[in-house]
Amino acid sequence: MNPSLALRQRLSRAWRYSVQLARRVIGVPDYQTYLAHLREHHPERPLPSYEQFFRERQEARYRGAGGRCC
Repeated sequence: MNPSLALRQRLSRAWRYSVQLARRVIGVPDYQTYLAHLREHHPERPLPSYEQFFRERQEARYRGAGGRCC
């Protein structure tokens, strides 16, 4: 594999991880990760729109419920 390509791939992965971590720290929900979780663990459940997901996460955050399903 080309060394510069490998470096770009590692940097890209590190960037995605950093963005995800920052979102978790400041409390911004990660919609794509949630969709992947639903597809893997709850295939029978319908996938919410981003607006539905965001509203549910905000309600769970401010009413004190953890909002964890598993």
